[in-house]
Amino acid sequence: MLLGEQEQFLSYNGEVLIFQLSKPKCVEGAADKTVNLCVRRMAFNRDTRLFVQKSSGVFSMRASHFKMEIICCSCATDSRTGIILPCILMKKKKRNNVVKYLLLLLHSSNQFEQSFHFKLDYELKEDIRLFTGPSVLWRHANKLFYISSDTCTVLSAPVQLSSVVWTGEIEDEGTVVLGIRTACLPESEDEFSTSDRAIWGSEFFGYAIETQKMLSGTCFMAHAYSRVVSSVCVCKNEMSKKQLRISLVAITHKNQLIWFQDGLPKGVCELPYEKPCSVKTAVTRSNDLLFIVSFASGNSCVVQRRDSLQVASKWQNVKSVLVDDFIGSGSEQLLLLFKDDSNTDVLSTFKITDLGEVNYASGINYKHDLPAAEGLQENGLLTVRALETRLQAGCTSVRELQQHLGLKRRVILESCRALIDLVEERTHILPTAKEVKCRREYRSLLNSAKPFEGLVSLWDDVENPPHSLSKETSLASKVPEHFIEKLWQRVVGDSLVVGVKLTESYYLSLSDVSLSLVMDQDFSSISPVIECRNKIIKLNKAFSALAVSPCQIEPPPKKMKLDSHSKNDLKKEFPKRCSKVQLDGAKTVIAVTSLAPLLAFHRICCIVLLHMKKQKRRNDSIQESKKITVLCGKILLSLEDISNGKYSVKMLRDNSYCTGSMEDILAVLAVSVRFSFQIVSSDCTLTPVNSWLLGEMECTPFKECHDNIFCHKAGNVYGTVFNWTLKNPFEGVLTLFCRNLTVLFQCLHSLTRVLPPSCDVKFLRSGSKGVLTEQLALALEKEMHTLRSSFFSKESKAENSLTRGNEPGTKISDAPMASLLDSEEGVQQFRKKLQNEREESVLSMNQTMNGALYQEIALKIAEAQLSSDMIVWRLS
Repeated sequence: MLLGEQEQFLSYNGEVLIFQLSKPKCVEGAADKTVNLCVRRMAFNRDTRLFVQKSSGVFSMRASHFKMEIICCSCATDSRTGIILPCILMKKKKRNNVVKYLLLLLHSSNQFEQSFHFKLDYELKEDIRLFTGPSVLWRHANKLFYISSDTCTVLSAPVQLSSVVWTGEIEDEGTVVLGIRTACLPESEDEFSTSDRAIWGSEFFGYAIETQKMLSGTCFMAHAYSRVVSSVCVCKNEMSKKQLRISLVAITHKNQLIWFQDGLPKGVCELPYEKPCSVKTAVTRSNDLLFIVSFASGNSCVVQRRDSLQVASKWQNVKSVLVDDFIGSGSEQLLLLFKDDSNTDVLSTFKITDLGEVNYASGINYKHDLPAAEGLQENGLLTVRALETRLQAGCTSVRELQQHLGLKRRVILESCRALIDLVEERTHILPTAKEVKCRREYRSLLNSAKPFEGLVSLWDDVENPPHSLSKETSLASKVPEHFIEKLWQRVVGDSLVVGVKLTESYYLSLSDVSLSLVMDQDFSSISPVIECRNKIIKLNKAFSALAVSPCQIEPPPKKMKLDSHSKNDLKKEFPKRCSKVQLDGAKTVIAVTSLAPLLAFHRICCIVLLHMKKQKRRNDSIQESKKITVLCGKILLSLEDISNGKYSVKMLRDNSYCTGSMEDILAVLAVSVRFSFQIVSSDCTLTPVNSWLLGEMECTPFKECHDNIFCHKAGNVYGTVFNWTLKNPFEGVLTLFCRNLTVLFQCLHSLTRVLPPSCDVKFLRSGSKGVLTEQLALALEKEMHTLRSSFFSKESKAENSLTRGNEPGTKISDAPMASLLDSEEGVQQFRKKLQNEREESVLSMNQTMNGALYQEIALKIAEAQLSSDMIVWRLS
């Protein structure tokens, strides 16, 4: 290059830096001439669509006996600060063939800094690269040399190479040089033919400068491509499972662009021009990866990678191609500077494009063009960026929610395992951190999901903690044998009904009974707890005593305040279980759950757990509740058995009766909703109701309980259970057990057509008034008994304390009153006895008790009052 006006272009932070070297000028008062290195920062103005100068700077150098040139410029990281800065490599050539090189840094204040300089006895001409440090690397006489700002000394790498195709950073390796060298082949001509030597005579390799380590070329590209590659651009590199994974694109002497993934070719594209010399990448707003190829003839083209590699655009007479965010949209665009001999302005002819919506070109007057299009384009860019930000925030929230749900699921799984071990009288051992990690990694391999944090113990590691598992296990082991009479299951519609029949003798001493279903298999992705609702059914031969007791809602007048022990009991309840019921006289506990989710497993085994409170009487008639969990057994459920009708309810007619078993009746009642209506007629009897049930509704009574009648009419009303009880010929109570409100309305609509117009139908909240009245009487009697027993218990405790407080020698014999008053000693004895009786009377009127006893008595009284209040609320 002859000494004269020289220009170099560099993109930096969305700006175009233009470096120009002026001719030597004589400075007044100085013998030497000076050469100025000028820099101009040019920014694109989106209003005028032109590049405008933002700032400039000058660096002066003496040039009396030198010939100055700009060798190259690039952006490199300053190792002192970690900031990427523009770097310019300058050459000063002396007359005695000694060449001096300077590396300059340009700061944001447009001040130049000389990083280092070095001298050589030859000129740099081949494969010159600037990289982190800043450092300079070059090839000379098939050897690799480099110098950095840290050493300021020219070093030689112990490698022989014929070309350098790429220099950059690779993860865990630092600065790496990719090049091509001559392969070491055997000299014998028998082993390799001429064509084989042409292919295998060159090999691709990598060299890490910091560690002086050789990298195999096979992880970059196949060996056969080594002899044809002229330039490479590494697009992505990462270390995965101690293995380097590389994605790169290479251009060849055969005018091809080839995409390599982990050393294997994934795509090839024929280039439109000959002699490609360099390739660089750009990522556009739509996340498209573009490959920009420059040719020795001054032409350029862009190859786009979508389904396949294909040339997207091409240009001729291109002076330079820069890649940066020139319009400030947050993505990269291409700036093409074209050759224009008629204009001295270096940025007079240009084009900015991303091969999409962004497209600006020089030579067009945008001032009077469509301003609306400009606003639409700018608004579109801003809208897309905002949507991308919201999408990323949404993805982050979803990941955090998945981690939170995963943690909850693992806590529930571990709690279920602890519960199963408790019922089966096994000691539950919490998993260690190592076991949790192994289990987590195994699940992540199966599910290909990101593992979550480890599960740790939620309890302190102390000996004999309160409410420990060992304590409850010992309590569960005291449950007597033959406690459960029968375990059965039925399928009614879309529901699975599981029932446990308890023995009568032991059952009368229990309250707060409920069932839980837990899957026996270990499913890592779902909770083993099956959500179910509990019902307590009391079914006697006489239908007047029939009652279904689902979970009752507490009435508004009173709410029982729980003590600390009761709150702890509630916290130990199984999740999603509704079981707060009173069991006076009940026989069967039933759990109802949805059948559809269980059918997804095709075949499943469930453990049936019974939770209850055992009432234990103390000597002072105060009851104590203890929580008990009993393993009732296991049930098997398979899609094949359900298809064969193994667990179906069988309600058939047999000589005017319904042949359903007691379990079938209970299953139908469990999935049904109970409604009771009082029917009163003032001028005629209610005989049509019985005729309507047996005639139009096609009902037949059960053999097990004749007053229960089952509807066999086809349609939605099939399976409805009725009970019709007459108090007198003009008044009765009709109770229906139907699947839903639609069936109820159909039955009532059919009934109103046969009833006389003067009949009055009233909905009863819960059963007939007579039954509720009897229950209220029993509840009030129980409340009075509780009050009385609590009072006498308090009295007996006070008397015992008074008796223990008297001294043994103070007891006076029951002598006749007259004999005591005859003597002075007798009078004193009588006076002392009278004083003792007065003190006992005062103490009995001012009795005290400890807080625990008072809390226990108050809780029993509140429970009794709450029961009576519930019945009064139902009667109102």
